[in-house]
Amino acid sequence: MSSIHALIETRLHEAFAPDRLSVLDESAAHAGHAGHSGSGESHFRVRIVSASFAGRSRVDRHRMINEALKPAFEKGVHALAIEATAPGEAVRW
Repeated sequence: MSSIHALIETRLHEAFAPDRLSVLDESAAHAGHAGHSGSGESHFRVRIVSASFAGRSRVDRHRMINEALKPAFEKGVHALAIEATAPGEAVRW
């Protein structure tokens, strides 16, 4: 596991105490695209289920996650795909 991958997992666990969490490094699929650094730590997908998202809009959920992950963006994360749900909501993963 990469250092940025671990940072993302740690920050999300601390901020949201998720019921489920999946952090996928999708950087290899973006080789040659803008923002791909070649380090393997530029593009991630986060799938998270947390009670913290109950009653929040999709935009609010994304803002909450982006705020929690500021240190990861400062370390070079270029793109982050987010699938954030509250317990009881349909999860497609």
